Amino acid sequence: KDARASKGCGLGLNFLIPILDRIRYVQSLKEIVIDVPEQSAVSLDNVTLQMDGVLYLRILDPFKASYGVEDPEYAVTQLAQTTMRSELGKLTLDKVFRERESLNANIVHSINQASDEWGIRCLRYEIKDIHVPPRVKESMQMQVEAERKKRATVLESEGTREAAINVAEGCKQAQILASEGEKAEKINNAAGEAQAILAKAEAKAKAIRLLSDALTEQNGNAAASLSVAEQYVSAFSSLAKESNTILLPSNTGDISGMVTQVCMHAPLFVFILSAGSLFTELLLDLYLHR
Repeated sequence: KDARASKGCGLGLNFLIPILDRIRYVQSLKEIVIDVPEQSAVSLDNVTLQMDGVLYLRILDPFKASYGVEDPEYAVTQLAQTTMRSELGKLTLDKVFRERESLNANIVHSINQASDEWGIRCLRYEIKDIHVPPRVKESMQMQVEAERKKRATVLESEGTREAAINVAEGCKQAQILASEGEKAEKINNAAGEAQAILAKAEAKAKAIRLLSDALTEQNGNAAASLSVAEQYVSAFSSLAKESNTILLPSNTGDISGMVTQVCMHAPLFVFILSAGSLFTELLLDLYLHR
């Protein structure tokens, strides 16, 4: 009979009866590494893949591993292959590459559920290589290139859009600043013109007051008569320079009579003397020919 077939030989010193007892199986309790041969599997989207892997296991119960299954390593290898095909059939090609860790964990869990009766524990399973058909590989490369071109086009369009927005925003700000500058310039010009007009009016009013005060003083009428007479004489010097038609009063040479009229209408001539020379000539002409 086999050596203690009912319970097997334990650790330490064991005694066997010659001829009657013999060692039938020897199991190693170390971690065992098994290469899973390459096999084909079909994914959920009907793509045929060639895959191989590495299986790491350990014998926990030598008795079950010896008498529970004929060849434990072969049995676990076949179980790993069938489980891998089953798990791949649940995933599409894209998910196979993205979820390799999840796929490995599912294979380990499925193997352990079946290998408990064999006294074997699967520690981990790793997929080594995944080979796809050449045409599928070319289409995958084209898809990757198209995706990269798409991202590049999107990024370029976003850059162009941002540049256009920045340019438009810059033009908008420039127009706003230019309009504000033009507005401020107009306001400043209007304020300057208003101040100039006000200053001229104040100067004229002050000149009229001074002239009026001067006329009320002693000999003021004589001074006004002298000034009007001087302007009256100088006005004749500019006659016929701008036009050939000349209108003269009937008493052109009677300067004393003209001065007498000025003295009679002193307030009017106060305003006339405060005005400009051209305006003075016009007012004098209208007054003398009324």
